[in-house]
Amino acid sequence: MAATDTLINTLFDGRYRIIRKLGTGGMANVYLAEDQELGRRVAIKILNDRHAGDEQFVERFRREAKNAAGLSHPNIVSIYDRGEAEGTYYIAMEYLDGRSLKELIVARGPAPIPLSIDYARQILAALRFAHRNGVVHRDIKPHNIMVGDEGRLKVTDFGIARAGTSQMTEVGSIIGTAQYLSPEQAKGAPVDQTSDLYSLGIVLYELLTGTVPFNGDTPVEIAMKHLSTVPPEPSTLRPEVPEDLDAIVVRALGKTSEERYGSAEEMDGDLARVARGAAISPATEEAATQILSRPTQPMPTAATILQPRGPQGYAQPPVYYDYDEEPVRRRPIWPWLLALVFLALAGLAGWFAWTQVQDQLNANKVVRMPYVVGDRESLAVQKIDNAGLKAIVERHPSTSQPVGFVYRQVQRYGEKVNKGNPVTILVSLGAPKATVPDVVGKSSADAVATLANANLKANVVKLTSDKPVDTVLGQDPHAGDRIPQGATVRINISSGPQPIAVPPVINEPYDQAASELQAAGFAVARKDVDSNEPAGTVVGQFPAANTSAAKNSRVTLSVSKGPTTSGVPDVTSQDEPTAIDELKAAHFKVVVVRQDTTDPGADGIVLSQDPPGNSQAKPGSTVTIVVGRLAASTTGDGNNP
Repeated sequence: MAATDTLINTLFDGRYRIIRKLGTGGMANVYLAEDQELGRRVAIKILNDRHAGDEQFVERFRREAKNAAGLSHPNIVSIYDRGEAEGTYYIAMEYLDGRSLKELIVARGPAPIPLSIDYARQILAALRFAHRNGVVHRDIKPHNIMVGDEGRLKVTDFGIARAGTSQMTEVGSIIGTAQYLSPEQAKGAPVDQTSDLYSLGIVLYELLTGTVPFNGDTPVEIAMKHLSTVPPEPSTLRPEVPEDLDAIVVRALGKTSEERYGSAEEMDGDLARVARGAAISPATEEAATQILSRPTQPMPTAATILQPRGPQGYAQPPVYYDYDEEPVRRRPIWPWLLALVFLALAGLAGWFAWTQVQDQLNANKVVRMPYVVGDRESLAVQKIDNAGLKAIVERHPSTSQPVGFVYRQVQRYGEKVNKGNPVTILVSLGAPKATVPDVVGKSSADAVATLANANLKANVVKLTSDKPVDTVLGQDPHAGDRIPQGATVRINISSGPQPIAVPPVINEPYDQAASELQAAGFAVARKDVDSNEPAGTVVGQFPAANTSAAKNSRVTLSVSKGPTTSGVPDVTSQDEPTAIDELKAAHFKVVVVRQDTTDPGADGIVLSQDPPGNSQAKPGSTVTIVVGRLAASTTGDGNNP
């Protein structure tokens, strides 16, 4: 069955329900399908019928499945299945709900610079993993990079990938896409992992500028530019591109593998530095400067691109002809000698003039300023000398670089300067110095302010001490020392004596409680308060019992004034002495009032009381009790009154 649109809504290989076509390539069609066994959506790539019978394309198709299936990485598309069905071959792979990087560049133009760096680093992560597993992709281009909804990139299409170094031509043709070919691919020479990095350099260039660095009417014309032309830096098309990012792209696009990055890790390291605002590696600066300063090579012919280099053939021997005419009479030799002398003199004069012109041209030759920020002074001067310039060194205090390192170059990296001209670099003397003031004995606030006025910072550390609280006990560095401005000075501040536990004294008599606290090292303050507890009893303390407080600090005791009222005992029906004793024990005064009674059983007994029993009265107040007294009898023999 041919791989055509008639596949839609059919069950392919008894497992994959074809939903719709996603795209068409030179040798295969890609469909969205649903895996009936696992219930997930997949992208199924089916070799078209035109190539299904071509063993070369079948082998390339198998190679793609094999290479990609062995690479499990978040930035590489996953291969789920591969096989042969219905007269053709297929690969079932992860379905990515997104667009290719090429579609995004065409639709949106150049990407934001931070996003361009992020995308390049994701691609490098995939290449790093593939290269570590011995696989060179050989066809890195934005068409083969899918962008998911969350910005995750996945590298696809390992159809021309090979394990290790390999030849890039098949049946006399160039394999790959012309705009993204490495120079060795264009020549049909063996490739290695640096070829993928070259192609990534083209992708990064396109992300930054919206266009590829090399274009032409035919693939051969484009391939010739890969071999001989140094592209303009991205910043010439987009001025906001940083110089360091220019250098990364230029190094990635070196014409030989030696000029490029040696590994994906090395290129990713430079991109990570640019992302966080740091300087790129000196090796990249030097490589980019050399590449940009090299004159453009002559354009090679198409034959040098498509034909592998081999041994040179020998020229045919000259062909001699016989003449029927009489031989020409030989002329005298002396005019030739004069002519030779004249030509020699003319040549000498021409050589002298040519050397003078060359010296003048060399004197006026324009070179590019190398990048030396962050280099040690000696290395920076050497780089500038090697570029044909003269270094002028100025030394100033700086906090951005250590002592002896360049912290600024007046001429920007890559700026064109006449050869032999002086260029100025600023070398760090270290941070400017400050004299540490004496702050011992000051309060912490005064000490911090004094240090700030000296352009220093304070690190306040509290320590227990018998010195007054908040007093500076010591400092490091010491007063009078010279240290860099902005450095930190430690100052020790007194937090008072070592705290000790406060003993519990509640419910004790005040005198006893005060003695305990004074013996423990505390001062005592008294505060009388209303309370129902007996007068003089401690009913509260601050700080609370068993908490910590500084020695010699004050503990305040709340002491009861005594209760304001007290319950009056009920003494009715008691005999007089017992009632009086009970009332006095309750801190009441007693007044006895006697009342006559004819009841002998009531004689000497409390008949009533005021205030009544169980009522409340102020301690020390008077309770009146009425005691019965037996009256004399009024009946008798008449002799008694």
